[in-house]
Amino acid sequence: MHSTSQDPDKFRRYRERLKAKGLRQIHLWVPDTANPRFQQELRRQLALVEASREDRETLDFIEAAADWSD
Repeated sequence: MHSTSQDPDKFRRYRERLKAKGLRQIHLWVPDTANPRFQQELRRQLALVEASREDRETLDFIEAAADWSD
């Protein structure tokens, strides 16, 4: 029967191969964009930006200069 558990040696070998290629493993913690507190803070900060004429002009420039084709 096929085991559903992963072989720890397989992952160890994989990490060793990547390290041999000059890579190193890192862990990143990023904001949870699905978290209601994150969304609330995002809305708060966007409202501040929208209320600031200088920030609005900067955002308009960024939107005009950005390549959104992806």
